[in-house]
Amino acid sequence: MLNYHTAGESHGKGILALVTGFPAGIQVDESVINRELKRRQGGYGRGGRQDVETDTAEILTGVWGNLTLGGPISLWVKNKDYRLPGLTDLDSPRPGHGDLSGSRKYLSSMRGILERASARETAGRVAAGALARQILDFLGVEVFGFVTRIGKVEMPVSREAEELFSRIEAGIVTDDLAAEDEMNAEFSGDETAEMAEKLRKLRDASDFYSLTDAEADAGAKAEVDTAKEAGDTVGGIVEIRAVGLPFGLGTHAEWQRKLDGQLAQAVMAVQAIKGVEIGLGFRSAELPGSEVHDAIHFRPEDVESRTCGFARPTNHAGGLEAGMTNTKPLILRAAMKPIPTLAKALGTIDTTTGQACPSHPQRSDVCAVPAAAVVAQAMCALVLAQAALEKFGGDHLDQVRAHLAHDLAAVAPYLS
Repeated sequence: MLNYHTAGESHGKGILALVTGFPAGIQVDESVINRELKRRQGGYGRGGRQDVETDTAEILTGVWGNLTLGGPISLWVKNKDYRLPGLTDLDSPRPGHGDLSGSRKYLSSMRGILERASARETAGRVAAGALARQILDFLGVEVFGFVTRIGKVEMPVSREAEELFSRIEAGIVTDDLAAEDEMNAEFSGDETAEMAEKLRKLRDASDFYSLTDAEADAGAKAEVDTAKEAGDTVGGIVEIRAVGLPFGLGTHAEWQRKLDGQLAQAVMAVQAIKGVEIGLGFRSAELPGSEVHDAIHFRPEDVESRTCGFARPTNHAGGLEAGMTNTKPLILRAAMKPIPTLAKALGTIDTTTGQACPSHPQRSDVCAVPAAAVVAQAMCALVLAQAALEKFGGDHLDQVRAHLAHDLAAVAPYLS
C-alpha cells in the first residue's frame, strides 16, 4: 500500500517526505520532482520567502541507479532560511492561523505550532506527489492542476486548452491496452504525450498557472495589485483534471475507501483550502436530475480500450460514481481562502497581558493560489496512485502494468 509522511518545520533544517509501498523498477526522473518544486514557489503575488529558497529534492534512500528498489523512498528538501534555534515565540495569536487553537491543544508555544502548520510543509507533499505521478505516467494517466479564479476574476479554460484536453482523452481512449506483450505494453501514445506537454507549457506560461486568455490573466494581476496596495490578500479557485483513469479505482463497498471522499480529504487538508467539489459539485443542488446525471452509450469499436466501449456525452459526475472512477476525466475544484497574514493587521490579544493589540506582521504572500494548484495536483496524484496500486498492485512496475492489462482484457468476455 502506497503511503507517505512529511516532517520538518518552516524555518528548520528542511522538509522530509517519506514514501513507502512504492513499486520497484520505476526509473525516477528527478527533474520532474524539481520542476514541480520550482512551480510551487512561482506564481504572481508570492512573498519574499520565495526569493530566499530554491527548492530541489535530494533522494536519500530507496533508489539505486535511478531505479526504485521497492523500499521506503526519502526525499529531502533543504531550507536555506534555517534559523529556527534563534527565533523567539509569539506573544499574540494571528487570526486565521492555528496559533491559538494549536497552542491550547498541545499546551505549547505558538512558535512550535506555526512552524509545523506553515504551508512550507507542502514542499514535501509536492515532492511526494511528483514521485507518485511517475507511477501514473506509466499507466497512461495525465494529471493537470491549474487556476480558474483569482478573487473576483474568473479565468475560464480557453478553447485551445479544452481542445487539447479533448485530444488527450481521445488518444487515451483509442489506445489498445490489451496488448499481447502485457509486460512491455505502452499505455499512452506519442501524440497523446505531445498534447499533454503542450497543455503543460500553455499553463506554465501563465503567471497564475491558468489555462485562460491573456485578458483574464491581466485582470487577475490587477486584482492582486489592488489587494497589495490595500495591505490585503486574495484567494481563488483551482481545478484538477485527471485523464486516462480506468474503471474502478476506489470502491462503493466501504465508505472510507470511496475515492471521492479520499480526494476531498487530501485536498481539503492543504493549507487555506476551505471547499472542495467534484464535477458539477454545488451546482448539482440547483438542477433537476435530468441535467445532472450522465447518460451511458456503447461503442463496440472501443471495447478493448480503457473505456471498455462505454461512452458518455457529458461528464457532470466529474469522472466518479459511487466512489469509483468511470473512465471519464476526474474533475475536482478547490476554493482557497486569502492568506491570513495581512500587512493591514487584524486585531488580536497579547497573551501575556490579555490586552487587545494588532497581530504580528509577517513576511507573506499576497496571493498563493497558483502554488495551491501545484499542491492540490500533487495530492490528487498521490491519492490516484494509491488507488491504482490498491487495484493493480505488484512488487514491480511490470506486474502493475500486467495486472492493468489483464483487468481490461477480462471485461470483454463479461460484456459478451
